[in-house]
Amino acid sequence: VPGFRKGHAPRKTIEKLYGEGIFFEDAVNDVYPGALQSAVEEAGLEIVCRPEVEVTEVSKEKGVTFKATCTVKPEVTVKDYKGIKASKDVEEVTDVDITAEIDRRRERNARTVDVEGRAVENGDIVNIDFEGFLDGVPFDGGKGENFSLTIGSGQFIPGFEEQIIGHNIGDEFDVNVTFPENYHAEELKGKPTIFKVKLHSISTKELPEADDEFAKDVSEFDTLEALRDHLREECKADKEKQAQKEFEYHVLEKLVEQTEFDIPPAMVDYERDRMLQEYNSNFAGGGMSLEQYINMTGATVQQFLDSLREDALLNIKKGLVLDAIAKQENVEVTDEDVDAYATKLGEGYGMSLTEIKSAVPTDNLEGGARVDKAARILYDAAIHGPAEEEKKEETAEKTEDAAE
Repeated sequence: VPGFRKGHAPRKTIEKLYGEGIFFEDAVNDVYPGALQSAVEEAGLEIVCRPEVEVTEVSKEKGVTFKATCTVKPEVTVKDYKGIKASKDVEEVTDVDITAEIDRRRERNARTVDVEGRAVENGDIVNIDFEGFLDGVPFDGGKGENFSLTIGSGQFIPGFEEQIIGHNIGDEFDVNVTFPENYHAEELKGKPTIFKVKLHSISTKELPEADDEFAKDVSEFDTLEALRDHLREECKADKEKQAQKEFEYHVLEKLVEQTEFDIPPAMVDYERDRMLQEYNSNFAGGGMSLEQYINMTGATVQQFLDSLREDALLNIKKGLVLDAIAKQENVEVTDEDVDAYATKLGEGYGMSLTEIKSAVPTDNLEGGARVDKAARILYDAAIHGPAEEEKKEETAEKTEDAAE
């Protein structure tokens, strides 16, 4: 305001210049969240996404009146959730499984050695400079220097890595490729391009021999045979855990299929947007954009969003049936239950119990623990058996249908 230092103009002067409503928006934003929360609690509503707020009246004399349109969690009743049948088929541990695990450990303990006197082969690691040209003009994002690339990794667009095979250190050559039709950069979709490439070095991984010395280096065991026996037990436990996880997935899936839902579209949109934000954060942390990931899958952005919406709908249904079980079973949680849930959540994010409890609101942790206990009631009451028995039952049903 002319004549006053910044932040020192009297309120009445500002209102006279700009009207008394100049402060209303900030005032309403300060006031309505608390008023809305009180109204929601008073009405006993459980809202599931951000309300749409419409201010109907605001003045210094009468205060503010607003209308909030809220999407509430739908009521779901689950029936016959005890005794659901699902297959549980634990795979046998084979020598191939153990050898594959040994090879993974050899891969982790491999050393990289320079290669001289031969051309690039599939599986080699090359160090290259490259620059891409579209119609003779360099394009954004098409240049790299001293770039490390494993041939056969599929890190670059199809056809690029294969054309490096057969070249020697010091070679300068052209790589001719055509960008995929579903590439994320619009100006490059389906376009033929030329990459100028210079090959600086070739290296390869040298794996240690799978012998007793290797076993001593990577474990507390003195012989390779003892290490293999230990890995066999670990593998058995992993396959049992995986079979249990798949069993639980199918149990919950069957309960969802037999339950009726009336889910508001806004609830699905909200969950989809939350999942999308999570995807973006995860990929950003890994140095990759969401667009790059979508391009790698071969899908369009719209196809990805449609798929994400389906996943969001399934997530909501699963949450609703477990919440309904918790209500019907009058599930209550203890401090130990909350800590167990927080610990499990922390493992997924690489965070300690203390870190998770500081980062996640207590209400959220208690709600998660409550749903976990409801899920355990569901799974413990389910009936499992070998997958073959379930297949026989399905075959018998189909035979009866055909006879009818």
